[in-house]
Amino acid sequence: MEVICLDEPAFYALIDKVVNRINKEHGTKPEKWMNDEEAMALLNIKSKTTLQKLRDEGKIRFSQPQKKIILYDRASLDEYLEQHTHETF
Repeated sequence: MEVICLDEPAFYALIDKVVNRINKEHGTKPEKWMNDEEAMALLNIKSKTTLQKLRDEGKIRFSQPQKKIILYDRASLDEYLEQHTHETF
């Protein structure tokens, strides 16, 4: 049996390529709107209060189709993450 070793950046680059290829071939796109659990997972936050703070400060877009249902715009969350990205040295 042959064992192939990859360093961490190469491993994640390979995973990204595989995911992109699968998405491209199967035409799956992520949903435009996410619920609070999905948004919190994407932003890697644990508190609904933090999510509400981002909403209240206008840092992320959301929709409230019903009184207790709040949905978050995936593109807005991605943009928020990109705005807080630091370049490597």
